Amino acid sequence: MLTYYKNNNGLLQSKRNEEYFWINAECPDENEKDYLLNEIQIPEAFYNDIEDIDERPRIEIENGWYLFILRIPIKSDDEKLPFNTAPLGIIFKNDIFISLSFYKTEIIFDFILYSQRKKITIQNHFDLVLKLLLSSSVWFLKYLKQINQRIKLAENNLEKSIKNEDLQTLLQIEKCLVFFITSLKGNDILFHRVRNIKSEKENYDPELIEDVEIELRQAQETTNIYSDILSGMMDAYASVISNNLNIIMKRLTSISIILMIPTVIASLYGMNVPNALENNHYGFWIVLFISFLFSAIGVLMFKKKNFF
Repeated sequence: MLTYYKNNNGLLQSKRNEEYFWINAECPDENEKDYLLNEIQIPEAFYNDIEDIDERPRIEIENGWYLFILRIPIKSDDEKLPFNTAPLGIIFKNDIFISLSFYKTEIIFDFILYSQRKKITIQNHFDLVLKLLLSSSVWFLKYLKQINQRIKLAENNLEKSIKNEDLQTLLQIEKCLVFFITSLKGNDILFHRVRNIKSEKENYDPELIEDVEIELRQAQETTNIYSDILSGMMDAYASVISNNLNIIMKRLTSISIILMIPTVIASLYGMNVPNALENNHYGFWIVLFISFLFSAIGVLMFKKKNFF
């Protein structure tokens, strides 16, 4: 889908046949691809690079076209990998600015609303690149908060569970954090390259540069902290699960021993040999009482040893 925006005290939606500043292409179909490649004539190599989900952040220039690829966080419908990252391509030349993504994301729409609320005017293409980089870092932090909630929920489940599935939940979250760490490192390298472009160095807003640097650093540090905590937690809970299993096995063994006592007594008195009770009118109740008595003694002994 192609969406057009004009730059007027915030980014306002426009139409294709009207004046526009920015084209946002999200999951373009074949007709929209043809429009981007043949009418606007962006390099096809740029388009194909952005389509690759594993593409790393970088800057590239071809025939006057600038290509910036940064990594953005996305929410996935896959329960095995609830959060992931994807490339967002930024392509511009002269008065044409295009953002291209093949995955649905909340970042662009949120950025548009933010620009309208704050009535932000974009100064130039590089200014918009930095603002999108800042917005991506903010969304990394937002998704990290959601990941933290999932960690707490998995932690509560693990405290009373011995299932491998609960430990695998933490493993899946750890995988998400690894993707976040890798993407944030790539974005950090991209940011320093953008900041050091000699032709634009004097035109940058110092406050914007500082904000991007701070948010990127905070996102990286937060992700690293969560990853370290999660690694230690997984090791600890692997031991907890093993300990819980040992406790359950100990209780089951104790119960088996207690149940074996009346079985042994009943087996002895059930033999087809004289046993002094075969003619006793109360023989059955005596055997039952002896079984109950020894079982009760066994229960008290195991309880004293904390086997129950």
